Amino acid sequence: MRSSELGELVAFARIAREGSFRRAAAQLNLKPTTLSHTMRTLETRLGVRLLNRTTRSVSLTEAGRQLYDALEPALHDIEMAIETVNRFRERPAGQLRISMPRSAAEHLILPLFRRFSTRYPDITLEISANNGFVDIVKEGFDAGIRLGESLAPGMIAVRITPNMRRAVVGSPGYFARLPAPQTPHDLASHCCIGYRRIGSGELRRWAFAKDGEHLNIAVHGNLILDDASLMLIAAVQGAGLAYSEESHAAPLIASGRLIRVLEDWCPSFPGFYLYYSGRRQMSAALRALINTLTGALTEEETPHCPRKEDVPQATIPSLQTPVPSLDSLRGIARGVPTEGYRDRDDRDERY
Repeated sequence: MRSSELGELVAFARIAREGSFRRAAAQLNLKPTTLSHTMRTLETRLGVRLLNRTTRSVSLTEAGRQLYDALEPALHDIEMAIETVNRFRERPAGQLRISMPRSAAEHLILPLFRRFSTRYPDITLEISANNGFVDIVKEGFDAGIRLGESLAPGMIAVRITPNMRRAVVGSPGYFARLPAPQTPHDLASHCCIGYRRIGSGELRRWAFAKDGEHLNIAVHGNLILDDASLMLIAAVQGAGLAYSEESHAAPLIASGRLIRVLEDWCPSFPGFYLYYSGRRQMSAALRALINTLTGALTEEETPHCPRKEDVPQATIPSLQTPVPSLDSLRGIARGVPTEGYRDRDDRDERY
């Protein structure tokens, strides 16, 4: 079989799995028009139609279904063979596609990128900043980063930051107009900047806890955003009170542009985790990224907001076991997440 013919079959399998030329093309690093031409070439060579195309969807014909069912196990075996061989590489290489919230990219990944790229120059990191839920298996990502309270079921997760805390903040100008709240109940008389969750569309409640009392407050105001960074910008401009991760607000608090209130009411919560599907072997490139992130955590490089008590430090998982890498056919991942959350290193915690 010629390499071009194998490439056509790989492309067909990706389209069949994704049900979309656009998504398949993005994951294969091809233009949709190029992928469409590849499929026409394959169908002409085989003499049968494999795909039913409309302007909005792609589906398999009966011939396409039978071909895909026969191809998938074989392509998986090829992928595993490449993973095995790549363990002999001296340096990890390849491309990593990671889905994460913008806040994680801004405050966690980008500050460490220079160190990562210097140590692993043969790895290309592609970041998709998305505040909504993303099915990393379906969308072809190698891994995702989310808060521990937002992890998808069926994933292996590694803690990459300490536990975190929220902070309620407002500008000096805002507090010149209104007195600072003393308890969460006082928020009823304040203008609070709302946060709408992408995907579910829900407005986030503000969670508080003190002396055994737990509150989830539905706040009110005249501004709603879906981006945490914009909430802090709005708070600095005097638009109202913002409910933010304290590490993100820390520089603005330290500079005096924001004032923190209700600090003793803000409990800790699980920080960021990197997670990936347990249905495939981890590549050496992904292992390298995890080592970089957990190494920064060990060195206490994760930014935090000064306060009376330190943020509780997470236990760092052991990451010494060598794992093979995948440099080609990387888009062909099998299976879907299994039910039930599995945390490789924190098995007794459930979020």
